[in-house]
Amino acid sequence: MRYLGAATEAVPFWNRIGAFFRYPFHTDPLMVIAICTLVPLLVSGNLIGLIITLVLALALLKYTYAVISHTAEGHMKPPPVAVAFTGSGFDIVILQLLVFALMGGMVAAAAMVGGPLLMFLAVAFVILALPASIMVLAMERSVMAAVNPMNLAVLISRIGTPYFLLYGYLILLTLASGAAQDFALTHFAPGVARTLAGFLNSTFTLILFHMLGYLLFQYQEELGFASDLQDDENTSEMQNRDRTQRFDADIDMNLKDGNYDRVQSMLKEALKRDSLNALRLGQLHQLLTARNDIPELYRYHPRLLNMLAERNDGEGIAGLLAAIETVEPGFRLEDPELSVRCARCLYQRGHFKPALKLLQDFHKRFPDSEELAPAYLLVAQALANGLGQWEKASAFLNFVKKRCLNHPLHEQVDVYLQQVENREPLKGPRASFAVQE
Repeated sequence: MRYLGAATEAVPFWNRIGAFFRYPFHTDPLMVIAICTLVPLLVSGNLIGLIITLVLALALLKYTYAVISHTAEGHMKPPPVAVAFTGSGFDIVILQLLVFALMGGMVAAAAMVGGPLLMFLAVAFVILALPASIMVLAMERSVMAAVNPMNLAVLISRIGTPYFLLYGYLILLTLASGAAQDFALTHFAPGVARTLAGFLNSTFTLILFHMLGYLLFQYQEELGFASDLQDDENTSEMQNRDRTQRFDADIDMNLKDGNYDRVQSMLKEALKRDSLNALRLGQLHQLLTARNDIPELYRYHPRLLNMLAERNDGEGIAGLLAAIETVEPGFRLEDPELSVRCARCLYQRGHFKPALKLLQDFHKRFPDSEELAPAYLLVAQALANGLGQWEKASAFLNFVKKRCLNHPLHEQVDVYLQQVENREPLKGPRASFAVQE
């Protein structure tokens, strides 16, 4: 099994025609078109003007090829303006010229070897495979891959009938672009006509290349790659996939295949990125417990105990502490707050002795901690309510009364002491809802 990306959620391209025509009218492509169309009209016709025009033409072509790979990767919004004018990637234009030259050479070779009939078949194949060649070149940046007949035939066959449907749309787009430019050149003044014709040509080219990129995105499963939807202008058409679902699916498959080391490594890597992720901590705790991997349980015990305390999982805390005790007898937590939280969870689940052991010598280990009063009140409850050792409970309560004078719980100690004297369960003072006048 392998991850399919957004292949199962991609809307067929014939249902997104409106989105394709809106694509060039986003801010970034409009700026690219405006710069590459208007600037050449403003520069003079000397050598410098010719160089500027050539550079802008290269930038526009670079941007259109970037549109294919950007769309195939799941981005339904255009790439930023900077893609056209900065960084590497201008070699794509040279590569495309080489592809055209090699295709022309193939047609000429076919004419020399097999005469007009073979030349006609070669021309037909080149015309049919041109969109596939452009897609391959944009994704792989390889001239040989873009002109290899077997490579192109495989791509066309994997896409199937939709390729020919797209081909029909591309022909219609080309005819519409030509008709619109001819209309502009016929009915407007030369300056306006050239500007409008250049704008229309660039616009239709971006639409065409966006369609090619979307075809790759839609048929990514057949083409052997996986891509998630990164953004979309219409969230009702597609929704962002939750990447945690992929991670959970990978964990599930590896568990079923018995790849426990792999699952453990995946969870540890996930926790390096998000050390307090409760879901991953819970999964790691389950896996390490099932594998009886006590050294790893000990290594992650602070985070695991914190996660178990958050869940109020006294059974889990008791099991983890018992496992750690086997490799480190007399184990004690070094975090006073976590110690009290874990002890409280143990007490609530009836694990009185583990709770007492966790809080043993608390006043010596954490003499200045604000958790001293809550810790020893909890000890008193475990001794009295759980083990029936009333005298020891009274001793801890008197210690709190004497030592923790400024703690908010100090005023409750007398109530607890009275309950100990009466051999009543230590529950603290009763709630009062009386309103003082």
